[in-house]
Amino acid sequence: MPNAVLVIDMLRGFLEEGNPLYCGGRARRIIPHIQRLLEQEMEKGSKIFFLCDHHTPDDPEFEMFPPHCIAGTAEAEVIPELAKYLGEVIPKRRFNGFFETDLEEKLKALAPEKLIVCGVATNICVLHTVAEARNRDYEVEVPLDGVASFDERAHHFALEHMEKTLGAKLVGSQKALKGEKAKFETPDAILSGETADIYFARTVEILRREGLNPVATMEIFPSKAGVLCGMEEVKALLSRVLPQDSEVWALSDGEPFERKEVVLRITAPYQSYGLYETTILGILAHGSGWATAARECVAAAQGIPIISFGVRHVHPSVAGVMDYAAIVGGCTGCSSIAGAKIASIEPSGTMPHSLILILGDTARATVAFDKHMPPEVSRISLIDTFKDEVEESVIVAQALGGRLQGVRLDTPPERGGVTADLVKEVRAHLDLAGFKEVSIFVSGGLDPERIRHYLENGAPVDAFGVGSYISGARPIDFTADLHEIEGKPIAKRGRLPGITPNPRLKRIM
Repeated sequence: MPNAVLVIDMLRGFLEEGNPLYCGGRARRIIPHIQRLLEQEMEKGSKIFFLCDHHTPDDPEFEMFPPHCIAGTAEAEVIPELAKYLGEVIPKRRFNGFFETDLEEKLKALAPEKLIVCGVATNICVLHTVAEARNRDYEVEVPLDGVASFDERAHHFALEHMEKTLGAKLVGSQKALKGEKAKFETPDAILSGETADIYFARTVEILRREGLNPVATMEIFPSKAGVLCGMEEVKALLSRVLPQDSEVWALSDGEPFERKEVVLRITAPYQSYGLYETTILGILAHGSGWATAARECVAAAQGIPIISFGVRHVHPSVAGVMDYAAIVGGCTGCSSIAGAKIASIEPSGTMPHSLILILGDTARATVAFDKHMPPEVSRISLIDTFKDEVEESVIVAQALGGRLQGVRLDTPPERGGVTADLVKEVRAHLDLAGFKEVSIFVSGGLDPERIRHYLENGAPVDAFGVGSYISGARPIDFTADLHEIEGKPIAKRGRLPGITPNPRLKRIM
């Protein structure tokens, strides 16, 4: 069965400057992605529908928004970049593309396998149309690089609502961890106890020789507040070692926790898990430290995507879990193959200076990248190697003939680093050269304070790459205590005997 592609409000009134509801540069940058989507779906025989605002001059909507996209005006026309694609225009007067239109009738006749919804604005017409489609039991797919809004915070809220509440499927190379469980395999070195403190191995050996294996309840809590990460990895370990009648209660990866809040409670024969106390604490300590640092960067960015670039700063044995923690903390992507595999996303990355230096020219390197990389890999060029960043950004954009999706600024501190004014200058010259859809990506020594600096100074950054602030985050100390043995409350001095109440815990085993 074919698909149906619903292209929502890709109209001149929303996508061309000077109109009262112009959605801005980020909206224009989804145009090439939608073009590729339409070309791919047309090859499959899919049907394209352009759902277009088509208002009357006295439309009640104008009580909330300025008059826009009035029928018969240029604003109500599909933008020229998409008008060339064969599709059926369906006029609409409300946020919901099904309301008082013949869309449902046409979809029934088509019987599509799924609806692919793209366009603007994510939090208004896209969201309401997706909600109605799900209410009518259509399978819905939303490409992350095919939707945008003038309000970045509302954009991200709408995406989360469409996925977690409405059940739409978000797709794209920068899909963050949303609902899919991480994939962890417990190494033999952990299972054998090689990573344990020696005294736990000795304790288990003594209990074994004494014939003692009581059912004991262990609780684990942090030394300070943060964002939890590592619980999925801990769960993978416990599923290998605990007997079937055990109980495990826990918070989930990505949840915030408070100082001394119990995040994990295990009730099982002590010998089954006592050897792994060191490992469990270490997993949660490092994972939560990385995730908390990532969340700080994400909060500072106020909806602008953050990519984790920190694997070069950590030992390769922990590179994957570090990047996974960054995703849990809110990063939309990571550079390592291992981290992306754990998080069930595609790795994110542009090109290194080495490729440009070997080929001897940034434009040549970018053209070679475009030639040899598969189409789903983003065309983002690093533009600070040989020439002035402003000049090189335009040269590279012209060399790719409109296929360039973004440029990355990574100017070293020896050259003054990436300043807010430099970002503004690059944006201005790209726009003047006709490349308004090309995004600007900034990396190099970023932390929350620096990210806020860019935003406060109006730098039009479309994404940030953060490395050492996340990878170098201090672990958050976690402590494990026994609170019951064979149902009897117990505790060491300074702690309260018995189970510590926490209604937020959910049973995971």
